[in-house]
Amino acid sequence: MVMVAGVIVGARLGHCLFYDPVWYLKHPMEILRIWEGGLASHGAAVGILASLYGFSRKTGRPSWIWLLDHIVIPVSLAGCFIRLGNFFNSELVGIPTDVSWAVVFEQVDGIPRHAVQLYEAGAYGMIFVLLILLYRRTGAQTRQGMFFSLFLITVFTSRFLLEFFKTPQAAYEAGFTLTVGQWLSIPFVFLGLIVFSRK
Repeated sequence: MVMVAGVIVGARLGHCLFYDPVWYLKHPMEILRIWEGGLASHGAAVGILASLYGFSRKTGRPSWIWLLDHIVIPVSLAGCFIRLGNFFNSELVGIPTDVSWAVVFEQVDGIPRHAVQLYEAGAYGMIFVLLILLYRRTGAQTRQGMFFSLFLITVFTSRFLLEFFKTPQAAYEAGFTLTVGQWLSIPFVFLGLIVFSRK
């Protein structure tokens, strides 16, 4: 329950502050209107890290890194389902394309687009399979932080690459070389590399 609260708060604040900070800082009460939509996965990630850290510090056990190692496996599957939901809701659509598997999101426009939500869902689904197979094979023998680091590296590298197929999510990112989502993914990849390389 602590993590669920962290996800909701983090995802909402992430959307408001990462993707439309000027509007929400001028209208702070609008941040509370979560039923109108607007959640950011990078903010959810921060919310998970913060809430589990607080839980671990308060209870004393299990350790924070142990919690993260175990929670990232179902979280990767949850990410897959979330992106499937985005696809069915015509959210986070891809850029226009003429590939044979393009999808027309009639709620958005009549233009064939990359079904980038399905690309992401597939990537997260494969990461889930990778992590759960590795867990079943190694289990307790794997050093602490391994699953957490692999999750960060694979999920946010996938996110970085697939952002090239998405329409811009923030109005102010027009003209940027990288999207907001890509800039936000880079620190998580580096964090994963740091945790992976530690003894």
